Amino acid sequence: MAADSSFDIVSKVDRQEVDNALNQAAREVRQRFDFKGTDAAIEWSGDQIAMQASGEERVKAIWDVFQSKLVRRKVDLKSVQASDPKLSGKLWHMTADMQNGISQDNAKKISKLIRDEGPKGVKAQIQGDELRVSSKSRDALQQVQQLIKDADYDFAIQFVNYR
Repeated sequence: MAADSSFDIVSKVDRQEVDNALNQAAREVRQRFDFKGTDAAIEWSGDQIAMQASGEERVKAIWDVFQSKLVRRKVDLKSVQASDPKLSGKLWHMTADMQNGISQDNAKKISKLIRDEGPKGVKAQIQGDELRVSSKSRDALQQVQQLIKDADYDFAIQFVNYR
């Protein structure tokens, strides 16, 4: 009999794609007429993305521009969490964090879904911030992938290392 087939469920963001989207958004913010004279900017600040402008609506507009660039580059918006705009001095600031890795609670939710509703003979193991799903049947693994896609969690997931 053949060995078990498996795949990993991860939640990762391609940093290069985010960087490209950020550069495109920064270029658009610099060039757009409605952002002239508003001290509008978007840039990396450590592992976060910092946005600033002279008005609350302007900083939200920068966030919208950045989101549209992320969508174009096929980065899941569930993996980017933005804070509420805050006034600091004369400028409004907003930050966005990239969510990498599946938390233990979320991994337990996924493995419970696989146990309860998935096909028989499918095993799910939590390995750090990943989840390994294995089975003797590749068809069962594909059913599990569809089950997880249909569950529509509030965090981004990808399927990798399909063997």
